[in-house]
Formats: sequence, C-alpha cells, structure tokens
Amino acid sequence: MARRTRTYDNVVAHLLFSNIMIFFIPIVISLRSLTPDKSINYNEFLVSETGKFKAGFTNIETSPNIYFCIWYKNLNPRTIVWVANRDTPLQNSTGVFKFKLKLTDTGNPVIVDGSENTIWFSNASTVVENPSLLLLDSGNIVVQNGSVNDVWWQSFDYPGDTLLPGMILRTDRITGAHNSLISWKNTGDPARGEFSYHIDSNGFPQLFISKGSVLVYRLGSWNGFFFTGIPWETLYSYFKFSFELTEEQVRFKYEPLNDTIVSRYLITPTGFVQRYIWLYTTETWQLFLAGPGDQCENYNICGANSDCNVGNQEICKCLIGFAPKSSNDSDGCVRKVKLDCDDRDGFVKYTKMKLPDTSESWFDEKMNLVECEKQCRKNCSCIAYASLNIRNGESGCIIWFNNITDMRTEIFVGQEIYIRVAASELGSSTNNTKKKLIAGILLGIGILFLGITTVGYVIFLKRKNLQKSGRDTPINHEDNMNHEKENIDISTFHFSTIANATDQFSQIKKLGEGGYGPVYKGVLANGREIAVKRLSIKSVQGPQEFQNEVILIANLQHRNLVKLIGCCIHNDERILIYEYMPNRSLDKFIFDRTKSQVLDWNTRFHIISGIARGLLYLHQDSRVRIIHRDLKTSNILLDNDMNPKISDFGLARAFGGDHDEANTVRVVGTHGYMPPEYAVYGSFSVKSDVFSFGVIVLEIVSGRKSREFFNPEHNLNLIGQAWRLWSEDKQLELIDESLKGSVIMDEALKCIHIGLLCVQDRADDRPEMSSVVLMMNGERALPNPRQPGFYPHEVVSYSSKQELSSTNEISISMLHPR
Repeated sequence: MARRTRTYDNVVAHLLFSNIMIFFIPIVISLRSLTPDKSINYNEFLVSETGKFKAGFTNIETSPNIYFCIWYKNLNPRTIVWVANRDTPLQNSTGVFKFKLKLTDTGNPVIVDGSENTIWFSNASTVVENPSLLLLDSGNIVVQNGSVNDVWWQSFDYPGDTLLPGMILRTDRITGAHNSLISWKNTGDPARGEFSYHIDSNGFPQLFISKGSVLVYRLGSWNGFFFTGIPWETLYSYFKFSFELTEEQVRFKYEPLNDTIVSRYLITPTGFVQRYIWLYTTETWQLFLAGPGDQCENYNICGANSDCNVGNQEICKCLIGFAPKSSNDSDGCVRKVKLDCDDRDGFVKYTKMKLPDTSESWFDEKMNLVECEKQCRKNCSCIAYASLNIRNGESGCIIWFNNITDMRTEIFVGQEIYIRVAASELGSSTNNTKKKLIAGILLGIGILFLGITTVGYVIFLKRKNLQKSGRDTPINHEDNMNHEKENIDISTFHFSTIANATDQFSQIKKLGEGGYGPVYKGVLANGREIAVKRLSIKSVQGPQEFQNEVILIANLQHRNLVKLIGCCIHNDERILIYEYMPNRSLDKFIFDRTKSQVLDWNTRFHIISGIARGLLYLHQDSRVRIIHRDLKTSNILLDNDMNPKISDFGLARAFGGDHDEANTVRVVGTHGYMPPEYAVYGSFSVKSDVFSFGVIVLEIVSGRKSREFFNPEHNLNLIGQAWRLWSEDKQLELIDESLKGSVIMDEALKCIHIGLLCVQDRADDRPEMSSVVLMMNGERALPNPRQPGFYPHEVVSYSSKQELSSTNEISISMLHPR
C-alpha cells in the first residue's frame, strides 16, 4: 500500500512539474495574415503560404535590440532580407516583451510599445476599407484590400539592403524621386549605413552606388542585356531581367528562371554589391557575382577624356587626340587640337568599352548608328556616340557632349564607342600608335640605361682608391623624405665581389626567386655569409622600388627586421646585400609536412609575437611610420634561433607626422594577404598590414596556406573557415594536427581570436599593432570579432582584376561568374 502511495505521489509531482514548465515555455504562434482586430507580439510570426519566408520580432547577432524582420524560414544561418524599424530598434530592459505590430483600421502597419506609443509606421497614405496584411512567398509583406491583386502598400516599395527577385528599383524621371538599396551600418546593425544603390535618371538612366551624396561607383547604363560593364552571359543562365523606360519613370527588376533558384542581391556596409545563390547540395549561400572588382570601378578615377585599363602598367591613359591636363592622373585629359566642326572631323572606334557616364547624354531609341553619327556631327560640342541597344544587333543612339567621364576598357564584355577627333589627329591610327609606343619604350630604356650608367660612374669615382678587402667605404645617399634632407650610410660592394661571393650567381647558390628577382647565398672573402637579392630585368619592381628599399631599411634597427648590409650598382645591375638567414623563410616550414614538425607551439607563438613586435616598430616606434604593404610568410625570414625577421621593403611606404594612410591607382601586393579596401579602392594604411598579419597568424596556427586552402563542403577559404569554426565554437578544429603534442590551448585560441580581429572587413574595426602586442601578452581583453573581409571562398567580380606581387606569386586573375 505504501509503495502504491509513493508511485501515485510521483505521478502527481511529475504532472505538476510538467505544467509548471509548460507555463514558462514561450508559446510560438504562426499566422498567415493579420487584420485590424489582431496583432503580432513577440514569439508570434507571419509565415508565407509555402513556408519560404518568415516575419516577426527578433534580435540580430548578439545585439540586445529587437527588430521586426523578414528572413528565409528554413535556411541556416538565418538570412534577414528586410527590417521594418531599422533606425528605431526596440529596447527590452525589463525582460517583458510588450511591443507588437498591428494593422490600423485604415490599413497602416505600425509597431507600438506597451504604452501604445508608435515606434515605426509605414508610409501608407490611402485609406483601405477592408485591409489585411499578408507575407507572400516572394518575401514581400503586402496590405491588400480584399484580394492579393488589390495591393495598397508593400514592403517591396521600401527596400533595405537586399534586392529580392520581383522587387523593383524605380526612379521618377520628372521629380527624381527614387527608392534605393541602403546598406546596413555594419553586419550587426541594420540602421541606415553610408552606401546606397539606386538608378539615376539624368540623361540616359544608369545605376550608381553613392556614399552619402558622393558618387563612388557607376555600374553603367542599360544596353539591352544588362548594365554595361557587367558580364551578362552567365547571369542569363539563371535570371531574366526587366528594364522599363517611359517618359515618367524607369524601372528595373529581376526574376529567377525557375522556382528552384533562390537568390538575393545586396549592398554591404562597405559599399560592395554581392549576388548570392543558395546551393541545396551544401546548404550554403554561394557568392555568384560581386563588385566593384578593381581600381577602375572607382568613379571617374582617371578624370575626363581618358580610358581606365587595369591591364596597363599605368591604368589611366588619354584617348587618341587628347593629352594629360596635368601630372595628376585624376585631372584627366584635354584636346591637343580643336575640332574643325565639319566633315573633316573623324571618329576613332574603341571596342570592349564600358560606356562613359550617361548623366549628361542625349539619346534616341529609334535612330540607327549611321543616323547617330550624322546627329553628332551637327553639334560641335558632340564628343562621342554609340549604339543604345546591342541586344538584337545595334539600335538606338546615345551621344555625349563636351567631355566624357568614367570610361574604361573591359575584358569580358563591353561595347563599341566612337570618339570624335580633329582631322589632323586621325593619323593616330593603330599602326602609328604602336610605332609611338615602341619608340617611347626604346627612349625610356635609353634614358634608364644612361641614368644607371651615370650613377654607376659617380659611385666609381667616389670609391676609387678607397677599397679595403674587396669592400668599399660607406658613401652617403640623400633622400628627400617629407621634404627633409637626411644622410643614409650604406656600404657599396664591387659587382665582382658579389659575383665571386655567389660563384658567379650559380644556380647551386640560388635560395629562391620573387617578383624582385632571384636571391643567392654568398660568402665574402672574410667568411661572412650574405643573402644577395638581384634585380631581374623582368621584375615588376624597378629603380623606384630598389631605391625605396635601400632608403627605408638602411637605418631601421630592430631584432625582428632583416638587416641590410649594403648594395651594388653596376651598369644595369641593382643588387641588395642582406644578412644571411640560415632557416630561410617561414613559408618553407609551416607549409611543409615534414619541416612543420620543427615548429612546435612555443616556436610558433614566439614567431607570431616577434612579427607583431616588428610591425609595431614599423608603425609606431621607428623614426617615420612605415607601411609594409606586402607582408606574408615568404617575407618572414628565420635566423638560427628561429627569430622572425620582416624582409622585402620594396613596396613599403613611409609617412611622416600624423599621416598614416594614402590611396594609390597601382595596387601591388599578394592575393590572399591584401585587405578589401586596398584590393578594391587602393586605400592603404597601417590597418592594411594588420590584415596581412591576421592572415599570417591563421596560417601559422593552422599550417595551411591562405591562397590555396579550400573547404569544398562550405566553399570557404582559410579566413572563411576560421570564421565559420569560430561562429560554431569549434576553433580547435583549425589548429595544425602536428601541434597536438605541444599546443597550449589557451594561447592557440587567443591567437585565432587575434587573427580574426585583424582580418575584420572594416579597417576601423581592426586593432592597432600596439593593442595586438598587449593582447598577445595577456594585457588587454579581446573583443568579439566581426565578419572578416573576403569572407566567402572567392569574390566573383563583374570586372577584370590584375594583381601585382613582389614575389613569384604574381597572379593575373580574370574573375567572372561561375
């Protein structure tokens, strides 16, 4: 009897406990529609008819703020495509969620708090008699009047950062009013960011990306297929596009070719545009197309009447018949000879071009190309003409006046344009251009040879009768660094001395070869071992880089920087002599399965700390602030005791005073180590080196090479893999398996953490090297990292991209959609 009582008591207790637990479990309610007599509270959701999309209150990442959002219901990780109250987040300090979304009697969606104060409201101005709110399978929230065909308000009219299939970008050609994609402030904050993506209806309509009120990128004008400058062949395998132009407005949208294609298009907080497709096989978003892809995408980077071409060493070049306005590329070009303004004027045909800015253009959709030329000749200010539509042959006419801006040479796409020149300039044909180019090259080589010979002769006179034991006495070189003269003491060596030291540059003595040229091991007559860096004639670096390296490194003194011993100039030879590093470069160890065994965890941590201290010296403690710009494992040398020493300063830049950033039209460095703002915008700073350092740290910890690593399961490169593992709290999986016996887990996890902090997408989010050193020493707390730059496996660009490197890792990457 007692036993039955205990069993009965246990059952009662269990049921009571279960009821208590049910009381505390939030009840999740899914709705199909909303009417004025209902509301959506926290833990209540709208779900589209087939369950493709879901809408409700939620937070974003780790932020405590609450937003009403739309996201894909069954895709992980959660992907938000629209936020209603993006600029007015809801706060929840009490733990009780009293806010709600409701539909007013007049059909206006609003979000209110517990006191019925309006937090957000739609711009619906029309009174609806029988309103209901519905989430469609397109991801569009609509307010309808009785039926879905009678829509009075829709979220698609007010885009966030994402353009979904069926969503329309529109611009009123009369008032200029338009909707636009507006970037998030950052990946965790959906508030309106700096960048917007919209159609400009001035002249012939075209797509622009603006930063505030400043135009930063121009995606081009519609050419019948797509916006000129963007490859459309692959896009048409997946999507259909609609571009409508009337006297009142312009409209653009896209749709997938079939319902199985799930796609989204967005503008990122840093101003990139990215198109993703969902891969069902891997259950991940695949980056399908992205841009901008290179320097020439920066709006009007070369100024008026010029062609931007990343395939050229000097990317800015004046059009035929024009000459540089000044020594500054961005000032553009002006006519050499005035037009005759009659039939004697001619037109030079350019092919595979992204058409210039059309905001000042005139166009006619009915003209043909012959009529277009005649129309251009009628107006002396007409500078160029082209076909408006190239989809079915060539039709329509577009004309530019006075100057053309923001034109570039394309690789995969582009079209023809005809530039007007004076009759006297028509001799600048292709053959004459080639002849002038060859003559210019020969002249340049002659001047370079004369200059080098002269310098060599002056050095010869200075060192005559002053030689000691095959080594010359120091001579002084002057450098006008920030307009201040300074003396740099550097030893010069006879060419014969270096030749003898390397057995006449024997292949046996060769240590390796980079973009600068080969490096040899040498032994001087006194027995001292040296490393000899010999400029190659084919080098992408030249006299400026040679001088740059000598000037920058000559007076740098730090245990984690390689020491420059001297140089040699002989005829067309330029040679640098360094201290010899018996263990050569770091990449020879960490990426070799056998040699990597030598690098136990203590050694790797010692190397990471040494690189950090060396960078801190360059950025902060040296006489001038130095940005390396080509930091990578092959440029980290190791001495006998495995002390790391940063080398190769050929691409480095020095800054005086408080300056610590600059821009360049010639992007140099090595793919895989360059941060996004440098690879795309040409903007570099100390944070560029910080990004490269972060990549090196991840490579050292993982034993994997960033340029070659690829996770096929998730389509991620090394940085993306590290971020995924961090997000899933699986960082230990990143650690090199050869370290299992020696790794100190706390230090390894700290290094991964620091590495991810250093490769964050925004330069401002990355720490200074002074903070990194403190973090390494455990003297500063580590904040949570944000999503890294170049997070997906590869950024597929809508333009060609050429990257120059200071090593033999030179790559010319023609990136296009897959």
